[in-house]
Amino acid sequence: MSGGREDVGGPRVVIVREPDDDSESSVEEGSSEEESEVPGLAPHNPDAAQDYWHIQKLIKYMKAGNQTATVVALACLKDHELSSESIQTAIKEIGGLEVLINLLETNDFKCKMGALSVLSAVSENFEIRRHMTDLGCVPLLVNLLNDPSRALQAVSATTLSNVAKIKKARKIVRKCNGLPQLVDLLDVRQSLLQTNINQLEPDEQKIIEVVRGSAKAIWSLSKSTRNKEELRKAGCVKLLARLLHSVHEDVVVYAMGTIQRCASQSNYQLAIQTEGMIGDMVRYLSNSNPDLKRHCASAIFKCAEDPKTRELVRQHGGLDPLVAILRDEGVRQNKPLLAAVTGAIWKCSISIENVRRLDDLNTVNTLVQLLNDEDEEVLTNVVGALAGCARLGHNREVIQQAGGIALLVQLLSHTNQALLENVTRVLGESAHNADCMAEMERLDAVRLIWSLLKNPSTKVQANAAWALVPCIQNSKESGEMVRSLVGGLELIVSLLQSEDTKVLACVCAALSKVAQDKENLAVITDHGVVPMLARLVLTFSSRREAETKSGKVKLDQATIEEDDILREHLASAIANCCKWSNNCHEFGRLGAVTPLVGYMSSKDKKVHRTTALALCQLSQDPSNCINLHQSGVVPYLLETIGSPDEVLQEASAGCLSNIRKLALESGREQ
Repeated sequence: MSGGREDVGGPRVVIVREPDDDSESSVEEGSSEEESEVPGLAPHNPDAAQDYWHIQKLIKYMKAGNQTATVVALACLKDHELSSESIQTAIKEIGGLEVLINLLETNDFKCKMGALSVLSAVSENFEIRRHMTDLGCVPLLVNLLNDPSRALQAVSATTLSNVAKIKKARKIVRKCNGLPQLVDLLDVRQSLLQTNINQLEPDEQKIIEVVRGSAKAIWSLSKSTRNKEELRKAGCVKLLARLLHSVHEDVVVYAMGTIQRCASQSNYQLAIQTEGMIGDMVRYLSNSNPDLKRHCASAIFKCAEDPKTRELVRQHGGLDPLVAILRDEGVRQNKPLLAAVTGAIWKCSISIENVRRLDDLNTVNTLVQLLNDEDEEVLTNVVGALAGCARLGHNREVIQQAGGIALLVQLLSHTNQALLENVTRVLGESAHNADCMAEMERLDAVRLIWSLLKNPSTKVQANAAWALVPCIQNSKESGEMVRSLVGGLELIVSLLQSEDTKVLACVCAALSKVAQDKENLAVITDHGVVPMLARLVLTFSSRREAETKSGKVKLDQATIEEDDILREHLASAIANCCKWSNNCHEFGRLGAVTPLVGYMSSKDKKVHRTTALALCQLSQDPSNCINLHQSGVVPYLLETIGSPDEVLQEASAGCLSNIRKLALESGREQ
């Protein structure tokens, strides 16, 4: 037989070791021919034992026999139930994998095809595909992608799709330059993709088989972050977009599986928009294949962080089939599909226009019914969608009337951080409604939300603090309610030491509401709120100034907006804290006045408003008035005094008045 009989008979020497961080990967040395004939522990089941000895005999023939014997042995081996774990284990233990992999290097088509067929079937087993990787099978499979035979290409790609579920194998494929080869195999005539398989010529059917195997292999390989980028550079996105128009459903499933896996990356999100795939995703949401629907919904879930994608989903009518799937009772048992669909609805609900369409479909009631689901991923997505919908006042009433408040409060006892982030969001939105707030107080929800300030997640802390703002504002006895929380005020003041900008902003917003009650203001003053707020003004201003000057941080629009939110609520907290004892003088003594003047240079009108309120309060202290005047606040105040915002007008005028009075008194004394 051409290719060398010695390559067929002996076990293959292992490929050179490569460092890999896959803890499951290991390199095993091939055993000698004599050792491979010694069986392991034969199964106790008589039928399994008979299969075991039969396979051992076939492997022996493949090692020692001639070309004809090898082909016959392979044919006999394929007659066994290769999907059976006992058969797969027997092939591995007897040394059959080494022999089969060696056959891939022969020049005989039948031997290569027979060996590939067996390897393709047994590689469904995790242990076997790991062992195949360690034995150096992956480079051989990549080489076979260039074989003139379409049949060999197809089976090689299919085998790669199984083996590539191993992390080490994915890395080897990339290093062997296998990704561009697989992408090239997807580039076929569109007419073939749009013609039913039974209407194609035999050669054309083989081409479709190659596309099917390649698409499946790329799906497996796209699990690697580095592979995603390599696939994109190889032109994979455009070809995947073409595959979505195929009549071969399994090809579409594999293509959409790859798309949804890559959709979390911004480069792919832009390409998905550019190639017009959103319409295809929406179209396949109505398909009967649950896997295809899941991939489409998951892709929308990942892409809909982008506002343009959310708009496209609505324009293509994608919200309707998503809600229809949600209402399908049969879907309730398919948790992966349910999680993908609820996730897509959640992200789409970020846009208020989408919320209005969801309202037309009466989605909120359906979402509330899912609050009893036991799957935390589904719950997280459902609650996130409810938070988006609750921004419209009438939906808060719907949530309350459907019994959603009690179910949401129960979820506060969970430990899943992503779920807690969304629960606090929706309860914070609901607290703006009087009936919802009354029920939340009855269920002791405020205490539970307050306790989440101790959560290790900064996102949970921030959302909990933000939810407390409307809770304190709309509670009938907010002052007494806050004081009843033992250690609550000390806890929230301590969060002013956080390093997270969003946590600081939300805590300042909550403290601003707490300080509106005189008794609570006295308590937080005793806990050191004034020096902490003053330190925050100083450190935040100096840190940002140093970062921008040094070039370490390039402030993008999102960072600027985040900073302005902190400035807005920090100034508001200072304004309200000035109303107790000598806090106003203390802020000035601690050096908080001059940095606050700098807040007036912000482009955000909300920052101007709260800063003017803080400066008006601070200007009641004579020494602060001097600092304000020396810091150049007057030009800012003269500009904002003409604002259409009456609160800003009044605060600016009050500050100017106090500065003017001090100047006049000083003049008279002189």
